[in-house]
Amino acid sequence: MARGDSYQLQGQQGGVYLSGAQTATGNFRNIVALTATTITAMTSNFVSSTGTAVTALVIPAGTAVGGQFKNVEISSGTAIFYYA
Repeated sequence: MARGDSYQLQGQQGGVYLSGAQTATGNFRNIVALTATTITAMTSNFVSSTGTAVTALVIPAGTAVGGQFKNVEISSGTAIFYYA
């Protein structure tokens, strides 16, 4: 039986815990910020209102962000990046 999107959102594919200035390589589907987290570099499917790619992001503590993220770098904070 094919698994639905909720499978990945439940973290059953695993993830990477980042704290402070660290990087993670891979394909991620969901980010959960445990503390305020600043992503300084990433490849994602996010675009701004003008259509340009979003390559940096600040996520408040306790917030989850879904999308397609690759090769992320944080400069501060603590977050879990769940694999796609």
